[in-house]
Amino acid sequence: MKTYRENIWNKDEYKYEAAYGFVPNIVTYLHEEDAALRPCMIVVPGGGYCMVVPPEGEVVAKEFYQRGMNCFVLTYTTDITMSVPLKKQPVNDISRAVRYVRKNAACFGIDPNKIVICGFSAGAHICGTLGVHSSEIEDPDADLNSVSNRPDAMILSYPVITSGEYTHEYSILTLVGKDAPEDERQFFSLEKYVTGTTPPTFIWQTVEDDLVPVENSMMFASACRSAHVPYAYYAFPHGMHGLSVHNDAWRKGDFGEPYTMEQVMKAVEAVREGRGVRVSEQRRQELIEQFGAPPQMPEGEVPKIEDVELWPDLAEAWMKKLWE
Repeated sequence: MKTYRENIWNKDEYKYEAAYGFVPNIVTYLHEEDAALRPCMIVVPGGGYCMVVPPEGEVVAKEFYQRGMNCFVLTYTTDITMSVPLKKQPVNDISRAVRYVRKNAACFGIDPNKIVICGFSAGAHICGTLGVHSSEIEDPDADLNSVSNRPDAMILSYPVITSGEYTHEYSILTLVGKDAPEDERQFFSLEKYVTGTTPPTFIWQTVEDDLVPVENSMMFASACRSAHVPYAYYAFPHGMHGLSVHNDAWRKGDFGEPYTMEQVMKAVEAVREGRGVRVSEQRRQELIEQFGAPPQMPEGEVPKIEDVELWPDLAEAWMKKLWE
């Protein structure tokens, strides 16, 4: 397996005010060179737009690598301080990632017509935002802008979809801020923008999800049906939010390297040192307390939920059918 990191923005292109030295990047999980070009998956972890969480990163990439895909994990822009609205920066990040991977498809050993983006929670919201708004997102690099940013398929796992009644309010708050005009909030209410050009979409969630209401995934599935977008939708009856791939490694807490937390760590360090950008004293104290000690992982293995464990099998079968 070839694993390495590449920044997707040059420093002079990347302008987010609260980056604290972080640059969005991809980490590769590539098979050794062979004759066949492989399907590609770009994994986009969630984290409420406050962080990019490790349990939805490397462990997911390795699961689909083992299924024959060449994979990437995208670490995109977030704001743990919740002080500088992200606006369209995260979707600009994934748009750049898709263009970059597609332009360099031969180097990565991938089929440029089989690029799947696979997001979780807020990461699924980023994927869906690109899926419904790809034609509106321009890249500052003229050469890359000539490369399509439309993914060939999407996998949305327990996705944040709406900014309306069933929203995950903290995600939308971190994106647009407290006093955003309604048109900004509406842009991120993805169910309103599904059209016939939206990529084929595989959606799954649990009915018991207590963080992002299951109505989110229902809304997107219904919108796909109305727009005649090919889709699959699974609502598993039991299970909490954040089940990721739910394989043996994940249940044991073997999530892989925590590189997706880079921006969070840089931001927390800046806040401790008084270099935070417009960070309130209350939020400063919250962050110092939250990150003042190493996180404590639950003891023992998470119980298996047998039907949820099957979703990668279902997604793999669905993707193979798309490529026929």
